[in-house]
Amino acid sequence: MSVKSLLSGLLALLMATLVAAAAQAADPIKIGFGMSLSGKLAANGKMALVAMQIWEDDVNAAGGLLGRPVKLVYYDDQSNPAQVPSIYAKLLDIDKVDLIISGYASTQIAAAMPIAIERKKLLMGLSGTGINEAFQYPMYFSMIPTGPSPKPAFTRGFFKVAEAQQPRPQTIALAYADAEFGQNVCEGARDNAKASGFTIVYDKSYPPTTVDFAPVVRAIAARNPDLLVICSYPLDTVGMIKAIHELGYKPKMWGGAMVGLQSTALKTQLGPLLNGIVNFETWMPVKATESAEAAALLDKYRARAKGAGTDALAFFPVMAYADLEVLGAAVTATKSLKDDVLAAYMHQATFKTVIGDIKFGKDGEWADERMLAAQFQNIKSNSADEFRDLATEIVVYPPQVKSGEVIYPYENAIAK
Repeated sequence: MSVKSLLSGLLALLMATLVAAAAQAADPIKIGFGMSLSGKLAANGKMALVAMQIWEDDVNAAGGLLGRPVKLVYYDDQSNPAQVPSIYAKLLDIDKVDLIISGYASTQIAAAMPIAIERKKLLMGLSGTGINEAFQYPMYFSMIPTGPSPKPAFTRGFFKVAEAQQPRPQTIALAYADAEFGQNVCEGARDNAKASGFTIVYDKSYPPTTVDFAPVVRAIAARNPDLLVICSYPLDTVGMIKAIHELGYKPKMWGGAMVGLQSTALKTQLGPLLNGIVNFETWMPVKATESAEAAALLDKYRARAKGAGTDALAFFPVMAYADLEVLGAAVTATKSLKDDVLAAYMHQATFKTVIGDIKFGKDGEWADERMLAAQFQNIKSNSADEFRDLATEIVVYPPQVKSGEVIYPYENAIAK
């Protein structure tokens, strides 16, 4: 190597070091949020936080944003929507954060929306369903691949798979938690049932505090529907699955929108009881969707997961990381922290993320739908090893992403 080349290399290294040092010396750009780190939503909340902290480290290692380091400021909302407004008031009034994002789940996002609107703050929503249909807030953006019609998107794959079966099923039951997510997604399921030509023979909610699901399952079984869609939160997901098995109920196909089955803790708790269930997924590393960037992120996440007490085998962290990737890219492109400037840019830009390119529609939802439907198959035990690869969770919709075929009817899936 020539002396000139050596000097050029040293100069470039020195400049990079100075840029990074200057960024670290500057006042940080503070991004504030509440997150469910305890309570019933904590499993996904903890995953999301770890992924966001990885993004924070990645950005700061690269020199920060706008020449300033990034600092995440967050508080535990205890999975309680009533805690959310005061958290965001504190973030804005006491902590003086520059930007806000939401915590995980529809209930928490809906609780944060009024203060975001009142303060004219841009809000990134992590895994919220149809939140902006009621608010129509132009500075809201959703990080979930439900596309322009979010309510039907959760169960669309389930219905498309059911439509293709022979003999074609005719009737369906809908059971849902009487809360934000359950109500919204079941509304979409009704639309899908109508579009598919299925007759709804049962359509009832249950209180979120329900612990005994046997009466619900007996009432559904009495109507003898071909199909069953359940729109549930993690604890009731487990309760419904156990009740269905204990009572020996066997519809031809069931599942739909059961939150919690993306968690290894629940997967290992339920084990073979999962076989045959067809349920939503937001992203999985199948051949059509995997990327080197997503793989690298998941490697980093898994390295931290044990120490953080989070699910090392989950895929949800990619969504939380992409959430901040979008926000960071908007800040970089606009060279601004002004919420209205960022929102205007985000409405017209396409963002490159670990889960592919994302473009937002007018309501802040993704311009295109990318939800998946997957079926649990051939699970033999309650070991985490059953879920270390995708051999027991087969993507069955959409066709361009499929990794295998659905086992139908359900009775055949549990007979294996």
